[in-house]
Amino acid sequence: MKYYIIAGEASGDLHGSNLMKAIKQKDPKADFRFWGGDLMQKEGGIMVKHYRDLAFMGFLEVAKNLPTILGNINRCKEDIAQYRPDILVLIDYPGFNLRIAGFAKSLGIKVVYYISPQLWAWKEGRVKSIRKNVDEMLVILPFEKDFYQKHGIHVHFVGHPLLDAISGLQAVDAQSFRKENGLNSKDIIALLPGSRKQEVEKMLKMMLSVRPYFKEYQFVIAGAPSLTKDFYEKYVDENVHFVSNKTYDLLRCSKAALVTSGTATLETALLDIPEVVCYKGSRISYEIGKRLVKNIQYISLVNLIMDREVVKELIQDDLTTQHLVHELKLVLGENRKRILNDYRQLREKLGGQGASGIAADIIVNG
Repeated sequence: MKYYIIAGEASGDLHGSNLMKAIKQKDPKADFRFWGGDLMQKEGGIMVKHYRDLAFMGFLEVAKNLPTILGNINRCKEDIAQYRPDILVLIDYPGFNLRIAGFAKSLGIKVVYYISPQLWAWKEGRVKSIRKNVDEMLVILPFEKDFYQKHGIHVHFVGHPLLDAISGLQAVDAQSFRKENGLNSKDIIALLPGSRKQEVEKMLKMMLSVRPYFKEYQFVIAGAPSLTKDFYEKYVDENVHFVSNKTYDLLRCSKAALVTSGTATLETALLDIPEVVCYKGSRISYEIGKRLVKNIQYISLVNLIMDREVVKELIQDDLTTQHLVHELKLVLGENRKRILNDYRQLREKLGGQGASGIAADIIVNG
């Protein structure tokens, strides 16, 4: 069969690549055309557009780049109409994907949504669009199934694909990793500042402000695949290092991590690394978002899934050097054992492995 897949972010590229791999096992003649990234490209097929060209963050940036965004939507519709896939698979990225869903449905194409947008947090009205235009909803967080069933949508909880991605990792030799990346013998604090240029610049400045208080550690930046090494060079010195496309290895060699809110918070937890979650957007975007979000106490996936504070979140005005120093000292010391115990409970809540295979079976076999 012919599959058209749309992933608009780095995390979607990861989950999309694992899904493609699982689909090929069930449908050896699978033909792929997609919007995604390098990981999906490795699985074969034709990449129409890379997600790095789709990443616009915050209300102001979206408004400023609206002509580009609308142009991408039109291009995608034209490409789908020409390719005529048997199945359209949408991965998160709701602002774009929900527009494409309605178009594909009008052409009689089966629409599967894999990895739900966070409608339970805001824009619950979009549920109507999903009910009208999506044939199968595949969710990866346990509480999402109840949310969609409440709205009369056919939904499957398939488990979280990160469990598959992480369980398949080969062991990492910390000594070899340090040598290969020019790191010294000090314990490592990993910095995961995000994947968008605007976001990374803002978050790295704050994360690196704690350095004078942790001279016994070395800081290592996890580079985003969408950004070049040159972009990070201004942050690197004798005690701040940079690695690219090795985030999982870096985390597994680290003592703790400072992580920008997003999928990376869950990845860090599943790799058993105590973390502090950070987020700071533009004042206007933050104030708009705060008024739109409903009944949500947390921003990190770890705390949302556990429905309590497992990891500390420093958001907007709370994200200061003083607060960050205080919380980092806690995860390196007295809170470490408690956090690791909570992580074990988190894995239990997410269910077992096999999410990509379960999702692929539903997509291929209906």
